[in-house]
Amino acid sequence: MTNTASAGHLKVTLVRSTIGFDRRQAEVVKGLGLRRLGHTVELQDVPSIRGMIRKVRHLVCVSEVEA
Repeated sequence: MTNTASAGHLKVTLVRSTIGFDRRQAEVVKGLGLRRLGHTVELQDVPSIRGMIRKVRHLVCVSEVEA
C-alpha cells in the first residue's frame, strides 16, 4: 500500500469530449472528477488513479504538480 503522505500529485485536464466513445470511458472521466472540457483536477499519484488515467489517456492531459 502506498503512503499517501509521500505520494505526489497529478494535474489532470479533460481536453477531449467523451461523446462518441464508450460509456464506460465517460464514467471513468466522471470518476476522476472531471466535469467539462478544460476542467482540471489535482489528484494523488497512486496506482488506482494511474489506471483510470490510462483508460482515458486519449481524452485527458496529465502533468505532475511540483511541491
